[in-house]
Amino acid sequence: MNSARTTSTVSGNRADGGCSVPAEPLVAAAEFDGSAGCIAAARHQAAGFLTRAQAEHGVAVSARALDLTQLVVSEVVTNACKYAPGPIRMDLRIAAARIEVSVWDSDPVLPVARTAEPGRVGQHGLEIVLAVADAFEARREPRGKRITVRIAL
Repeated sequence: MNSARTTSTVSGNRADGGCSVPAEPLVAAAEFDGSAGCIAAARHQAAGFLTRAQAEHGVAVSARALDLTQLVVSEVVTNACKYAPGPIRMDLRIAAARIEVSVWDSDPVLPVARTAEPGRVGQHGLEIVLAVADAFEARREPRGKRITVRIAL
């Protein structure tokens, strides 16, 4: 079974040939069924999106931004797979020299960062995301919630 379905691809127009960020946002979206392979598929989708944005639109994407985006996607999609019955939708957007990763799932319960416990094994995902993000937002939506994370390119 294919765990990912891309619903749109990189799109956007550069206003000038030399700008590192397009005048119009670049966007992509993918839907996942919540199966075991969806976390890796989401990471792959995000990496491919940034790679295409760089190659096709000249967007400056640092190796750090690529790595952090994949880390954030892994953490947020893992939580969606773990706590929501599916489906999962991931929207990616590049604007203002940042990538915005937005993940919707069907569980309306918002995540809460736990207090630091150095001896705790696991459940550090939100702490990691908060540490690397420029901005973080969690909000309830009809039939679920949306987590949005912004990372500097």
